[in-house]
Amino acid sequence: MALLKTVDSKFFHKEIPYKPMGKYVHFLTIRVTESYPLFQTDGELNKARVRAGIENKTPISRLSMFKRKQSTPERLVGRELLRNYGLITAEECEYNVNFAMDNPDCIIYGFAIGDSGSEKSKVVVDTAFSITAFDRSHESFTLNAPYENGTMASKGEAGSKPGEVTSRINQQDHILPQVFFPSIVTLKDPTEAGFLYVFNNILRTRHYGAQTTRTGRVRNELIGVVFADGEITSNLRWTQAIYDQMKANNTLNSPDPLDEDDVIAAAKTAIEELMSEEFIVHTDFIGDSFKTLLNEVKTLTGSEEGIKAILQQADAEAKAYADKHISKKKAAAKAGKKE
Repeated sequence: MALLKTVDSKFFHKEIPYKPMGKYVHFLTIRVTESYPLFQTDGELNKARVRAGIENKTPISRLSMFKRKQSTPERLVGRELLRNYGLITAEECEYNVNFAMDNPDCIIYGFAIGDSGSEKSKVVVDTAFSITAFDRSHESFTLNAPYENGTMASKGEAGSKPGEVTSRINQQDHILPQVFFPSIVTLKDPTEAGFLYVFNNILRTRHYGAQTTRTGRVRNELIGVVFADGEITSNLRWTQAIYDQMKANNTLNSPDPLDEDDVIAAAKTAIEELMSEEFIVHTDFIGDSFKTLLNEVKTLTGSEEGIKAILQQADAEAKAYADKHISKKKAAAKAGKKE
């Protein structure tokens, strides 16, 4: 049963194919920080030295948001929904511990369990880069540890506990609010339910970065969806094109944060120009055509009946795929062990 009226069914497979079939859907996302998230490795914020724009050849350092910093929170949101509506349990499918191998999360986002089996992710996410330079996009904070009497510990001094010396102080670089990371999330060979499952996960995810912190608030603003028979431009090139566009429009406004309306306008113009240079067949839902699709998706995912229909259809497709293809892998692995 078709769930969407605004998208032609020709863009979707009726069932999840085993081999790549050359259908792609690209979610054009602007990730906007709304607190002080941490995208870091070994205690330092991730960054890269790259060219500012495509036309502007000045080298700058940009914050980097690695693939797993994006895909993991989104799939965890999907898993939470599957548990909420009784389609998986914590006992039968535990992330990175014991994958059930037959639900939408496992089949769409992939898994690997040694000799027991593996499934390649159908969701492709690449490193995203901040539009603004590193030195404009982060700030160093001094962290103190308060005691119950309201005093703060400070390094190398007699602490709040009499007679003790404490070093409960630390400095940590945090990403500032209103830093923008353009990111293209690609889903290979989508079914309609798989498309809606990934779409919903992107819309619902609110926290990214270090999971041990109480911060990390990020909002995903989708500006469009592109159906194509191949992959499209990279996150870096899109970011550089946005930078060029904003530079030409005099909307970078250093040292003030970027205006979100200016970013969205530049992002739409930049991706439309980049798509006009592509050598693939593509159908773009950007601007008014995307608003219609987005409203339909929000209506579906905003009701219990609608979200259940999406999840149940996605689960049925995943189980049919697992029964047809994953079971064969399991049998072959067992046979190999016996020999």
